[in-house]
Amino acid sequence: MTCIGTPKSPTGKKALLLGSGELGKEVVIELQRFGVEVVALDKYPDAPAMQVAHRSAVGSMLDGAWLREVILREKPDFIIPEVEAIATSTLMELEKEGFKVIPTARAAFLTMNREGIRRLAAEELKVPTSRYEFAANREEFEQAVAKIGLPCVVKPIMSSSGHGQSVVRDANDKDQAWQFAQEGGRAGAGKVIVEAFVRFDYEITLLTVRHAGGTTFLQPIGHYQESGDYRESWQPQPMSEKAWSLAQEIAGKITGALGGYGIFGVEFFVRGDEVIFSEVSPRPHDTGMVTMVSQDLSEFALHARAILGLPIPEVRFLGPSASKAVVVGGNSRQVEFANLENVLSEPGVQIRLFGKPEVNGHRRMAVLLANGGTVDEARGKARRAAEKLEVRL
Repeated sequence: MTCIGTPKSPTGKKALLLGSGELGKEVVIELQRFGVEVVALDKYPDAPAMQVAHRSAVGSMLDGAWLREVILREKPDFIIPEVEAIATSTLMELEKEGFKVIPTARAAFLTMNREGIRRLAAEELKVPTSRYEFAANREEFEQAVAKIGLPCVVKPIMSSSGHGQSVVRDANDKDQAWQFAQEGGRAGAGKVIVEAFVRFDYEITLLTVRHAGGTTFLQPIGHYQESGDYRESWQPQPMSEKAWSLAQEIAGKITGALGGYGIFGVEFFVRGDEVIFSEVSPRPHDTGMVTMVSQDLSEFALHARAILGLPIPEVRFLGPSASKAVVVGGNSRQVEFANLENVLSEPGVQIRLFGKPEVNGHRRMAVLLANGGTVDEARGKARRAAEKLEVRL
């Protein structure tokens, strides 16, 4: 039986959030609806989730000693990773000592880098993936590209939002791809994965919730990316019954192997009835922000329920919906958003401003959300709203 007391009291429940971006912010809000005390961590101050948490701390989550110190001081009931760049070996040690990691420390460890999860999926679970090779140095990289063939995709084994990812279309692209991957890794230079280029009809994210009552699959989310980073998503993505069934089967296998409770973002390439596994995140997914308008329970609300061991008897889909990310380029600590009256003038449109304190290069700063009678109508609304938004630096 789940029992929750008052925050900051001996009977209260406490969650420690590892990573405090826009996705974590929504998780904090949902946990606080249940009266859970939340402590948010990140490498910089005033991150979005920190602005709504009870307390926060700043430091490198790759620093195992610092991470252990904070966890032992706070003694959380739940440790909730929101990013990949965490000292997962420390989490595995703490889990053995009795701390609860969401969904599990092993899941965080395997998905922290692409090598762990790809080997689990392709070599242990035998699910369809693209052909791949790993390379720890430039010589191995050359060998991997030769073996996989051109075109191929190169990614650091530990990165997110497309950082360090590129496509090698001919031999002239190799130098730049290697360098870009070395600069884009979350933990600095290191091993890369070289993948065969998959020709697909569309990509989906299948949000999969493991909870006390079993496993729930949400409506498939289609998405559009630029340089590996999400720009638009919509729900539902039309797909054949066979492909839909295969996606659920594979997602069930992978999330079952990772274990624990929570939401997982399982990504697939789809070509006709063929479904090819790409990646999985054991946490809310950026493309899943569309669920803030498409469902009665968003991916963040579902994550909170699953973490707390609460039932999820039904997830009501509210109709075709879309999201569009607002990516801002420049350098500023004084970002302003204007013309909001016109942005929100069309029925069925919403906006979330993340509250990130600065832009340095290109950064996702907000998202437009919309629903409509069809997916195309919802996407059109989100795009029009984004065009009306004025960003001042």
